[in-house]
Amino acid sequence: MDGTAEMRALAEVQERLQARFPELDPGVVEASVRLAHAELNGPVRAFVPVLVERAARERLAFTVRDS
Repeated sequence: MDGTAEMRALAEVQERLQARFPELDPGVVEASVRLAHAELNGPVRAFVPVLVERAARERLAFTVRDS
């Protein structure tokens, strides 16, 4: 997956997570996606968007439970 395709996929991840967690500020969702993406920065990129979505979704679910 090239960088442009990955960025598009991550934008779609962010949109799906914002729809799933509408009670959270979009900035919180964006930060969660960025953090998950940074944690997965490495040479193999093909599954990064899927892994980012999973990690960010888990963080956001925890945030919702605590609010």
